[in-house]
Amino acid sequence: MSALAASPVLVPLVTVVLTTLTQKQPRLQNFLSFLGIALFFGCAIALVQGAHRGFPVQAVFGGWGSPFGIEFFIDRTSAAMILITTIMGIASLVFMLSDADTEPKHPLLLPLLHGVLVGVGGSFATADLFNLYVWFEVMLICAVGLLSIGGRIDQLDSAFKYFVLNIFGTLLLLIAIGMVYAATGHLNFTGIAQAATQLSPWVNTLLIGGLMLALLLKAGAFPLFAWLPASYHTLPAPVLALFAGLLTKVGVYAVLRSMGDIFAPAPGVLYEALGWIAAGTMLFGVLGAAYHWDMRRILAFHIVSQIGYILLGIALASEAGNAATLFYTLHHIVVKANLFLIVAMVWRYTGDYDLRKIGGLYKAKPWLGILFLIPALSLVGIPPLSGFWSKLLILQEAIAQGRVAWTVIALLVSVLTLYSMVKIWMEAFWKAHPEPAWTEPVNTRLGPAFAATVFLAIITLSISLYPQPLVEYAQAAAQTLGVR
Repeated sequence: MSALAASPVLVPLVTVVLTTLTQKQPRLQNFLSFLGIALFFGCAIALVQGAHRGFPVQAVFGGWGSPFGIEFFIDRTSAAMILITTIMGIASLVFMLSDADTEPKHPLLLPLLHGVLVGVGGSFATADLFNLYVWFEVMLICAVGLLSIGGRIDQLDSAFKYFVLNIFGTLLLLIAIGMVYAATGHLNFTGIAQAATQLSPWVNTLLIGGLMLALLLKAGAFPLFAWLPASYHTLPAPVLALFAGLLTKVGVYAVLRSMGDIFAPAPGVLYEALGWIAAGTMLFGVLGAAYHWDMRRILAFHIVSQIGYILLGIALASEAGNAATLFYTLHHIVVKANLFLIVAMVWRYTGDYDLRKIGGLYKAKPWLGILFLIPALSLVGIPPLSGFWSKLLILQEAIAQGRVAWTVIALLVSVLTLYSMVKIWMEAFWKAHPEPAWTEPVNTRLGPAFAATVFLAIITLSISLYPQPLVEYAQAAAQTLGVR
């Protein structure tokens, strides 16, 4: 069981080593990359099955028992996040086989991409606060490498912005972890949870508040989200989809694990503050999306906006809110990644990401328009798509708790999200191309890109038409949070 518990780190880490050693042999490197993600996926399936049967996987390393050793503990919540991580890895690697992104493929692209998966997998598996910090650092290092790997001026500028703002969050996180250790004498989640009950309310508020400030920056929450739309748009399309789907969700997961599990119940003032931060994140994110015309920037701001919905679920401080948070997170990872992959295909056919310079795509490629509508309408929350069920779960609980202002803001943001998606549809697909002589490129190799987007669309439709299994899984996961 120790090997299975460590698999979210060990499997992608071995893949990093193998793809680095074979960087001068592209075919072998690709083969090892797919082999690694396939093994990772198999391990993730085993973890979900075990956790859902009530047998979470646990391992303590370093020769020390819990709560003193470095512990991995994979329950229903973390197992689901690890599984969706592998799915995003598969989709990105398949998409990479196409020529939807025409930038030359750097030999270190695959090792760095799997390095990101190491950090993400470790973050979801760990049950140790300092270990969580370590995995955040692994993600940060690999993410900066991927942002700067192309060497263009705009990429180096984005890498600098991403690094500076995230390293500030890292310092805050390290300070907050030091404060927690000083007050509780523990870094293990269970040890902290037991010791926190003996602390005074104001000390608990100080500790959790410091931790949340750092994690909310990592999650891209208001007002600390400027790094995200300033950097993501320069990434290669499959890497951008992976970042969009996973990186901010690690921060969200850490917030859920902290306030919904380790410190649960946290002081009420912190849940109240988180609710208003969530409302501001939703609103300012969607306003940024409505302002822009570059499809990548529109979707990047929608990452921020949708993070607000997820944080709102945590702020409701209930089992139903936590279940809605997990359901929403899993749905959003799939939908958001798929939208970024689809707009990369739009760029490949039309030659630009700026909506004012493109058009006529529905007439030329109606299937691409249909593929776009599935995640776009799901993002909005149109029934019966997965976004409808995720928003319904959150808004039902918000209304049940009498949170009228938060509910109204969430509904308003859905309307503005619809505006953004309609803008992309009308400009990219419906209107005629502004250049009458425009013709689509020939000899494109988009079959793998099409396969990746269809794969994610099928997952979205499966959740949409059969939401109950995932709802029940999320509810079962929420019941185990805060139980130690």
